[in-house]
Amino acid sequence: MRSNHLAISLTISAPIQRVWDALADWERQGDWMLQTKVWVTSEIQSGVGTRISAFTGVKKLGILDTMEVTAWAPPQLCDVVHTGDFIKGTGRFQLIEIDSTHTRFDWSEEVLAPRPIFILISPALFIGVRISLARFARTFC
Repeated sequence: MRSNHLAISLTISAPIQRVWDALADWERQGDWMLQTKVWVTSEIQSGVGTRISAFTGVKKLGILDTMEVTAWAPPQLCDVVHTGDFIKGTGRFQLIEIDSTHTRFDWSEEVLAPRPIFILISPALFIGVRISLARFARTFC
């Protein structure tokens, strides 16, 4: 297994706190993430130790991604570790205040996968995340 990096940045026309509040609403992430349903699986709803599951797919055909929050610094940073059987690695979203009405959203993933498999799946992963983040910026902030 090898670590493979993916990253996307975009500017959102909204204050940092509003972006954070929308982003950290785990169960609403399914409203903007393509073909994904998200739910919290721990008693903790936010902060370090929160466990989240995300199923991406159609009906019963898809991938279950389980995660645990490992760093939490509102309204700037959230890190997760992917704990599932299939998806391994880490993820981060970081918000940077540009000014009082604009926020830069930096999303990144370190995906643990054999390089040939990563090369095969990365274009679809990148496009799907890019569309989802643009949808988030347009709809929820």
